Amino acid sequence: MKKNIAKMLNDQVNKELFSAYLYLEFNNWLMDQGFTGFAHWYRIQAMEERDHAMLIYDYLHHNNETVDLQAIEQPNTEAQSVLDILKAGLEHEEYITASIHDIYEVALKEKDYRTKEFLDWFVKEQGEEEANANDLIDRATILGDDRKALYIMNGELATRAYAPPSLTIT
Repeated sequence: MKKNIAKMLNDQVNKELFSAYLYLEFNNWLMDQGFTGFAHWYRIQAMEERDHAMLIYDYLHHNNETVDLQAIEQPNTEAQSVLDILKAGLEHEEYITASIHDIYEVALKEKDYRTKEFLDWFVKEQGEEEANANDLIDRATILGDDRKALYIMNGELATRAYAPPSLTIT
């Protein structure tokens, strides 16, 4: 593996771990506001982001690369509403998507087809993440400030089950 790709993947491990921290921060804010279902949804998001970091971590080790764990920045949210949280979540997912695409582009340029194939799963996953984030925003926007309707949506989100990723490292 080329050193520039290994560096980008190492950086991505950090970004994925930061994503988990950010979603735990969203969980904190939502719990404080009494939106336990929305909080649960973001707690599972945090678990997924941790899993994404570990998949890249394992891939680096599988390719005899050293993983350089970096300090994780403290997340900060200045949300005033559930919709603010949801929009911040989408914005962050778009940032992660762009980062994955950057690595993918370099892997193609460097003819690192194994890494390209590995990243195919992440490209698809990011599409799902953005679609889910957009769906939540659309639903919350329709509900507006109707606390009873948000309460119902909150209950629906509380039923989300955690499912570990199905990607195997080869």
